[in-house]
Amino acid sequence: MDNKDELVDRLLKEDMEFKKSYKSHKEYESKIAKLDKKKQLKPEDEVEINRLKKLKLSLKDGMEKKLAERRAQGE
Repeated sequence: MDNKDELVDRLLKEDMEFKKSYKSHKEYESKIAKLDKKKQLKPEDEVEINRLKKLKLSLKDGMEKKLAERRAQGE
């Protein structure tokens, strides 16, 4: 299996940890987008955006690692 989307779909069905990370990643993405739409950000909004971006990046790194491991296994 060499298609990233297919592998992601497979992991979403088979790996509950991956699925949880994926869902959280999407939620953080949505929250960041909502805050970014504000016309004027308060300092606490900027802090929250940065916090969410770090969490989102951490989840993405973990998901990418799992994808790389599966690819190395030949899936």
